[in-house]
Amino acid sequence: MRDILPVNGVFEMMQLPYAADALQVISVGTLSFHHGKHLKAYVDNLNRLLPGSGLEGKPISEIVKQSEGGLFNNAGQVLNHVMYFEQFGTEHHEPTGKMLEMIVRDFGSFEAFKKEFEQKGATLFGSGWVWLSLNGEGRLVITQEANAGNPLRSGLTPLLTFDVWEHAYYIDYQNRRPDYLSALWQIVDWQVVESRL
Repeated sequence: MRDILPVNGVFEMMQLPYAADALQVISVGTLSFHHGKHLKAYVDNLNRLLPGSGLEGKPISEIVKQSEGGLFNNAGQVLNHVMYFEQFGTEHHEPTGKMLEMIVRDFGSFEAFKKEFEQKGATLFGSGWVWLSLNGEGRLVITQEANAGNPLRSGLTPLLTFDVWEHAYYIDYQNRRPDYLSALWQIVDWQVVESRL
C-alpha cells in the first residue's frame, strides 16, 4: 500500500490518475461530487483537526491506526478514497500472475471471489466499504467496514476497496447498489491492486 505523507504539515488533494470522463461506469457528474467535493471536505477537515492532536507530520496510515473520533473519521475517509480512486483505470481489468494465483487459492476462482465481494458490499448495512486485504498469514480476506473503517485497524493490509456510501453511486445508479458493485469490475486496474501486496 502506498502511504500518503503530509507536505509542509498538510495533506493535499489527490489528482485523479485518469480523465474525468475515462471510466464510463462512473460518470463525470459522480466524480465531480465524489472526488471534487466529498474527498475535498475530508482533506480540509483532516488538516483542520490535526494541529494539537500529537499526530502532526505522521503518514496517513499511522493517523488512521492511532486516532479516534472526528480525526479518525476524516483520516480514514481520506485514505479510503485515495485507495478507491487510484485503483481504477482504462487497462488491466483482469488479475494475472501472483494476484490471480492468490485469488484462486483463497476463493476457488476469480468469479467466486467477485460474487462474495459483491455480496459483502451489497449487504453492508448503511454506509461503508468492502475490502480485499492480506492477513498476517498471507491469505486474502474480504471484510466489511462501516463508515470510515479501514482494515489497517485490524492488522490487515488493504488491497482493493469498493465504496458503498450512497454518494459513490446514487447519481448513476440510484438505489441499485448491486448494479454499481458489479459495474466496477470493468474499471479495476489489477496492476495497481497487486502493487499493494
